[in-house]
Amino acid sequence: MKKVAIIVLTVAVLIGITIYADKATRVSGAGAHRLDSNVAGKPEPDLKLKTVDGKDVTLADYKGKVVFVNFWATWCDPCRVEIPWLIAMQNKYGPKGFTVVGIAMDEEGKSVVAPFLDKERFDVDGQKLPMNYPILLGTDEAADKFGGILGYPSSFLISRDGKIVAKFQGLKSEDELTKAIESQL
Repeated sequence: MKKVAIIVLTVAVLIGITIYADKATRVSGAGAHRLDSNVAGKPEPDLKLKTVDGKDVTLADYKGKVVFVNFWATWCDPCRVEIPWLIAMQNKYGPKGFTVVGIAMDEEGKSVVAPFLDKERFDVDGQKLPMNYPILLGTDEAADKFGGILGYPSSFLISRDGKIVAKFQGLKSEDELTKAIESQL
C-alpha cells in the first residue's frame, strides 16, 4: 500500500512540475516574441562556431544583415515543421540583406548533422529543397551566450546593427516569424 501511495504522490508531483514549467515558459499571442530581460536589446553575442565542413564562422561575419539565429536539432519534430518556412524566407529575403543561421544542437554533432543536411529535402511551394542557409554546429556555450535555451526550436532575430530584437521560444506561426523579419528589413 505504501508503494502505491509513493507512486501516486510521485506522479502528482511530476504533473505539478510539468504544469508549472509549461506556464513559466509558455509565450503566446502578439507578445510571443517579447524579449526577456536577459537578452532585450543586447548586442549579439560574440560567437564562433564551426560549419559541418570545419570552417569557423562568427555572428560578426553577418554584420549589416538581419539575422535569424535558429537553434534546432535533427530529431526535433517542430524544427522540421519550421525548416521549410526558413528555406522560403531565405529565398525571399536573402537578396534584401537577410540570412537564417541554423545552429544544430545535436549532441552527436557532425556525425548526425552532415548526413541530415545531405539527405533531407523539404517541401517548399511544391518543390523538394535542401536547407539553403548556413548551418553551424552548436554547443551549450553558444546557447548560454543567448541566455540559455529551454527547448527547440529557439530563435533570435538580430537587427542590422547587431542588436537582439526578438526571441522565439518554441514553434511559432510562419506569419508571426515573417512579420518580425519584415519589420527589420
